[in-house]
Amino acid sequence: MDKQLRSRYGFIAGTLIGTLGGLIGLGGAEFRLPVLVGVFKLDTLRAVILNKGMSLVVVAAALIFRVKAIPFDQLAAHADVALNLLGGSLVGAWWAAGHAMTLPRRWLDRVVMVMLAGLSLVMLAEAWFGLHGGGSPLFEDFIPRVLAGLAAGFGIGVVAALLGVAGGELLIPTLVLLYGLDIKLAGSVSLAISLPTMVVGFCRYTQSDAFAVLRQEQTLFRWMAAGSVLGAAIGGLLLGLIPTRVLMALLGAILLVSAIKTFQHARH
Repeated sequence: MDKQLRSRYGFIAGTLIGTLGGLIGLGGAEFRLPVLVGVFKLDTLRAVILNKGMSLVVVAAALIFRVKAIPFDQLAAHADVALNLLGGSLVGAWWAAGHAMTLPRRWLDRVVMVMLAGLSLVMLAEAWFGLHGGGSPLFEDFIPRVLAGLAAGFGIGVVAALLGVAGGELLIPTLVLLYGLDIKLAGSVSLAISLPTMVVGFCRYTQSDAFAVLRQEQTLFRWMAAGSVLGAAIGGLLLGLIPTRVLMALLGAILLVSAIKTFQHARH
């Protein structure tokens, strides 16, 4: 595929993925990863690093675009929740990124495939069973809630680092079910948590030789990131127009198919 065609495909894919992600408060990185591996033929670690770089840009933009629906003062009111999850996610992201650099590529492919498939099942479960619109936290007592938040944050940080994703598909149900947040507010809080988590994983990946992919694929990076930001803006403006459960079911099914195809591509 020549450079001009790669740029065009990258922009189109980024726009479509960014729009869908912006509608439900996700960065869309879980969908970019199969595209980077399956369409643009990057090996898994290089795709994860490139995906991580784009995710930083897209999540920052998505957070801004959602301000009209969820103002910053609402986010600030839930800073304690964000800090609780961050306490675990930062450690998880640093630990997982370090292991990803030393894991044999064949095993990394398998881990990524299983995680993508797992995320798709989480999204389908959310669509089928629904998430309540906020209410009482799962644990009324402070200490159990904090400990549960740290444990959940660690697991989310691991997934975010290994896939180069923002982790919103896990953060949103955690925020709704564990802390009782409204689902739309949870979408914005999840973006605020994702940013520092991804920065930690990204910094860790600078120690890998595969980090050179950001220089080697800078044209694809720029076009796909630009399309993703445009899509995030469109998704933020359309927030609430399409039922979240419909989107979650559609995206979960797409992600499951993409995970299987990505794994098959990696095996060959």
